[in-house]
This record gives sequence, structure tokens and C-alpha cells, in this order.
Amino acid sequence: MSKSFGIVAVFIIVASTLIGGALGKRLLPLRAGDRSTDAIQRIEEDYREALNIISANYAGEIDYERLNQTSIQGMLLTLDPHSNFFTRAEFQRLREDQESRFYGIGISILRHRDGVYVQSVVEGTPAARAGLRYGDRILEVDGQDARDWSTEQASRKIRGERGEPVTLKIERAGEQAPLYLTIVRDAVPLPSIRLAFMIRPGIGYIGLTGGFTHTSADELRRAIADLKRQGMRQLILDLRNNPGGLLEQAIGVAGQFLDYGQVIVSVRGREYPEPKVYRNYERDPEQMPLVVLINRGSASASEIVAGAIQDHGRGLIVGETSFGKGLVQRVFQLPFGTGLTLTTAKYYTPYGRLIQRQYTSGSFYDYYTRRGANEMNSGPQTSRPGSPTIAAPEATPRPSPTGPAIRTAGGRLFYGGGGITPDIEVKPIEIDTPLRGRIFEAAFYFTRQLVAGQIQGLESYRIEKVQFNHVPRPTDYPVTEKVLEAFREFLQRSPEFGVKPAQVDADLEFVKLRLRDEIITAAYGSEAGTRVLLESDPQLLRAIEALPEAKRLAEAVRRGESIG
Repeated sequence: MSKSFGIVAVFIIVASTLIGGALGKRLLPLRAGDRSTDAIQRIEEDYREALNIISANYAGEIDYERLNQTSIQGMLLTLDPHSNFFTRAEFQRLREDQESRFYGIGISILRHRDGVYVQSVVEGTPAARAGLRYGDRILEVDGQDARDWSTEQASRKIRGERGEPVTLKIERAGEQAPLYLTIVRDAVPLPSIRLAFMIRPGIGYIGLTGGFTHTSADELRRAIADLKRQGMRQLILDLRNNPGGLLEQAIGVAGQFLDYGQVIVSVRGREYPEPKVYRNYERDPEQMPLVVLINRGSASASEIVAGAIQDHGRGLIVGETSFGKGLVQRVFQLPFGTGLTLTTAKYYTPYGRLIQRQYTSGSFYDYYTRRGANEMNSGPQTSRPGSPTIAAPEATPRPSPTGPAIRTAGGRLFYGGGGITPDIEVKPIEIDTPLRGRIFEAAFYFTRQLVAGQIQGLESYRIEKVQFNHVPRPTDYPVTEKVLEAFREFLQRSPEFGVKPAQVDADLEFVKLRLRDEIITAAYGSEAGTRVLLESDPQLLRAIEALPEAKRLAEAVRRGESIG
């Protein structure tokens, strides 16, 4: 489950994420006799003439750089939804991402009804050392009014170069006057694995939800080794809302569970006259029972891993059908520091299922943003210069398989062309109803006052400083009847949230979960808050139940038996 139920985006204030390797190949010059040569030359002449006419006749000021950017982007939009142009600043962030350089202050922020607020701070970062807290409202950034900014705007303004200061004007609950904090930007950790712990005796949970960066496979090895020392004999690997990342890291992750020599993924396209096959060369893979969690926000590298596990019958897939993003992309640097991502091939699972869903029957707007009964929003794009890239989607419509039926290990039947369909489909907690959205907002504002010691009779819930690396216990800041009554009174005093006390009682378990998540996050950090959510996560609970079945499946496939 994504943090804070996925209702709003959470941005870690860092310079960005991923990269590694050399920049992409230069485009080859056109050869005489190519059928497209004449057409391209005519297009170049038309573009040059149009630019001359604009330059000579347009009535206003001309932003030539923007003119060029939109021309290139428009050209790429005629190809597919994932080929994109990057400005100089965007391309620089992309390169920083792939090189795993993270420079910022180390906070997660959320946009609420009247501004951008600190949701949590990252341990050991400049924000933590400066004393930023849950619920701090960001009023200004370097003297600029931030009250009407979006989360993304605030993120861009706060992050910057390493060693540079940023001054924040903060409104803190319980303080009469604003606070001014000058914080020097520094490296901020942003690992692929955000959480790993023993969820039950003998059962480990690993949340590989932070994309596939150049450290993902090594992070997984370390997490597995640590949990095995704690007695792990079965594993749940969570890939929900993982938007993808680097191909070699998907191979490195999947390879830790598959037999030596087994196919992980194949690539077919213009630059591959024959399919390029990627196999596992891990000599000592893990044999423990495995369940993989996916949802509509699982894309690209996540789908490669889930598809390989499913095709080979190595484990069970639980959750919802994944996004369906299986396009091979390369990143090319253009002159003057700009760049573009270009689709060059498609990914297929080991037994030949196409991962990519259809995008030709409708507009790209529909592909990304149309929201129906089976659709919701997801996360940002990631990619890598110089090598195959798995770019993440921006929305996650539930695809329908369009490919042929394919029999995989054990004789199981699956279809391609629509993402990865889970073996066991389980819906998440319903969070996107209007009422629950209002409860979400109200719970944040109430908790902000509660942890600041502003709720009479509940001063013991005041939190001065985050206590990191604490495993939350049921006795830690419990949501008692006294807390619930205070929340009802808060709602009566705050009609702007549109939640009546009677509606709290009608959805009491959800309200308790929301309040506990917020309080534990304020007290112990976002990882502790996530653990609270996982305790009531229907998809994870079903995954735990499915472990014996996953074990039987893997053993049957090893014996060469067909699965009914």
C-alpha cells in the first residue's frame, strides 16, 4: 500500500533519482537512397521556412527555445505515450536520477487545502537536524510566497545543489510567530527498498517500492540476508506502486529467485533482428516460498520481475493487474543540453507474453488520465541514458489482455498485451470516495493539533521530536475513545471539512486507521506509519494466506507436474 493511502502525491525533496552509464547513441546520418531521406529533407525545409516566417512576421515576443521544445514534443507524441522530450533542466535531473545523486533537505511534503505541509522527515538529513516536524506549514521558500504552490512547485524550489542554503518560513501549530529555518542542502538517501521486516514469525516482508535504481538488486540481497538471520523462511515481495527503472536491476532482482539459465525477459524490436534474451546467471537463488504483490501502479521493471516469477511458476502474484508498460526506451542527448527518450523495442515475459498494453485505440490523454471504475493515478517516469530503460506511467488504467493465450510452466494459461494479471486478485482498501477523502484531510489537521499538544485533555500525545527506528506497538499513542471523541468535537468546530460526527461512527475502522497512521508517522516517521497501514492491508493479508499455495506451486513445477 502506498504511503497515506495514495490519495495525494508524496514528494521527497531531493535532487531526483536514478542514472548510470554513458549517454545514448548519437543519431546516425541519413544514407543516400533511404526511402525516408526525401521526406525528411522536405520536413526540414518546411520547418525552416515556417520558423523564418514566424521570426519575420509574428507580432509579439518569440521564445525560440520553447518553440523548438514544443515542436519536438509534438513530433514524439505521434509515436507513443512514453517517448518524451526533456528541457535542459529536466535532462539534468534525469541524469542525476540515474546516477543516484540525491541533494536536498530530506522531507516528504503534501499539498492540503490551504498549503503545503511537512508530512515526515528523513532520518539523518538536514531537515531532521534543523528540527522540521510533521505538520509544519511551508509559508515561504527563500522569500517567495509558497501558500498557493502545488506539491511539485514547492519540491522544485526547495531542492537544489549540494551545499547551497535554502530558507523556509514555517507555520507550526502551537507557535504564535512563524519560524525561519535556513537549511544547507546535502545528500539524501532514497533507497529502492523502503521497508523490510518480519511481519509474522518466519515470514518476511520486503517493500521494493522506490523504483529500480542501480542499487536495487544489492539492496534486495542485503534485506533478504538480514531477514534470514531473523528467521525468515517465507517471503512477500511488495512491488505495488513501483514505477520501474533500470532493466539490469529488474534482471538482478528476478534472478535472485529463478534457477540458473532461466529466461527472465526478452526484447524484440527494430534493433534486434532476433529477440534478445536475458537469462539468469545467479548460481545460488533463493528457494523459499514467494508471493509478489502488484497493483495498477506496478509498471515496467516491476512487471518484468512479476512476469518472470509467474511464467516460471516460482511464486504467486497477488493484488491487481499491473499497468502494462513494456516499451524499451533509450535516452539520447541533444545539442545544448536537452534530450529525449525514444521507444526502440518491446519487452516480453519468458514464455512470450507481451507486457505493453494497447495505446493506439484512443488518445494519449485517455491512456494516462481517463478515470473509470477500473482506473486510478500513479507515479512519475524514470529512465536511464545509454541503456534500455523502463519508463514508468503517470496513470494506471486497468488494461485488458489483447494477446494470444500462452501456456507457461506447469501448463498454466495466461494472456499478454495487458500487463501482468495476478494469480489471486484482491482489491485494496477503498480510499477514493468523496467522504473518505474528506476524512483524510480532517485527520491530518486534527493530528497536527494533537501532536502539538493543542487538544485539551490529550497533552500526552504531544510529540517534540521524531523517534526513528521504532517498531510501533499497540500501546504507542493508541486511538482511544477519548481521541475519537476529540476528533468528533474537532469536526463540529470545523464544518469546512464536510464530515459529520455521525459519519465518523459509520466508518469507524477507517477513521481509526487514518488517525493512527498520522499519529505514528508524526511520532516515529513514515516507515512506522507504513507499518501501521500494512497491518490492515487486505492485499498483504491475502498474500500471507497464499504462501502455502505458492510453495505447492513451486514444488509442483520443479517436479514437472501440470497445474490444474
